[in-house]
Amino acid sequence: MSKEKTYITEFNSLVPLVGREVQCGTEELALFLLTNGEVKAIGSKCPHKQGPLAEGTVSGEFVFCPLHDYKISLVDGNVQEPDTGCVKVYETLVENGKVYLVK
Repeated sequence: MSKEKTYITEFNSLVPLVGREVQCGTEELALFLLTNGEVKAIGSKCPHKQGPLAEGTVSGEFVFCPLHDYKISLVDGNVQEPDTGCVKVYETLVENGKVYLVK
């Protein structure tokens, strides 16, 4: 079964390690370009106090919530211990200079 892809943005509009909040249908995503060229997308709100994750600090494959410094994996969405919680992780695809959400 083929997956459906939805256009999000142009790849060259992303800045490495600077998050961007985007709306994709009814979903609000935090989009990140990592230093290795990968594009990661997660739910835009921290599970703790709904902090805006796109405004967080990126380190490796993690983002730190700007409100209370929760460390959240951009790979699996899990909050790192000793804190708890998780956010949804979305599959992305970069093709011909365009970034897509894949479902």
